Amino acid sequence: MLPQVEKCNDFMGSTTNYNEATMVLLGAPMDFTTSFRPGTRQGPRQIRSVSYGLEEYSLYLDKDLANCRYYDAGDVVLPIGHVSESLRRIGEAVAQIVEDKKIPLLLGGEHLVSLPAIEQVAKIHQDLVLLHFDAHADLREDYLGERHSHATVIRRAADLIGGSRVYQFGIRSGTKEEFTYAKQNTNMFVDQVLEPLEKVVGQLQGRPVYVTLDIDVVDPAFAPGTGTPEPGGCTAREILQAVHLLKGVNLVGFDLVEVSPVYDQSERTALLAAKLVREVILQFSP
Repeated sequence: MLPQVEKCNDFMGSTTNYNEATMVLLGAPMDFTTSFRPGTRQGPRQIRSVSYGLEEYSLYLDKDLANCRYYDAGDVVLPIGHVSESLRRIGEAVAQIVEDKKIPLLLGGEHLVSLPAIEQVAKIHQDLVLLHFDAHADLREDYLGERHSHATVIRRAADLIGGSRVYQFGIRSGTKEEFTYAKQNTNMFVDQVLEPLEKVVGQLQGRPVYVTLDIDVVDPAFAPGTGTPEPGGCTAREILQAVHLLKGVNLVGFDLVEVSPVYDQSERTALLAAKLVREVILQFSP
């Protein structure tokens, strides 16, 4: 159905009919530029696998996945170690989803996989707003000479759509240069999530929104299974509340990245990720 995508284990409750789906899950199993601990390429399959330990019903939203139409397309087949070709393939698959007037929900993989998805969505929605949840600023101009890295992904996104349309929440790590850049270009809320998010959501007024959620925005006490854990983050409950605060926004794309199963022996990081994905599907499915 989608170019260069292979089916694997599906997320719980997904339909077998691509055409009837309003939202499409897509795995991007890439961790080629990970700077500290690799392993996020296993994230998409693990999130799907543990999803079956959760209920399809959400008591928060009083909705059930059985009543939603979403399709799990599987994982993009990526050439190991080839960053530019991998990004091209991810972008090609997302472009097809967007062309088919469906909402892409990308499962990473390292954070760089967000970039081709944002690029494709921005082609359709010229006034796109990016909401970025993360422990790290990801605003470096380059990392060790590379412009395309999980440490530069939001800088590249800002180059694309303009920093004034980038809103960053939960940031608590970065270089001095990144924070200087943020003060001059983006809307960054250092070490804060819920209070500023509520205000920002109230200002969006139907504008198209892409949400990128790095699981390390959550404190490693709640989500240790990630490549670059950073102490001092929000709780699991708070990130769920953040997703619920998005109710009513015009969501046109979403990704959840940086789950690394090799460091997640209790599977609680993947379980949190799966629960967040469930809430997004339920909240934005008609």
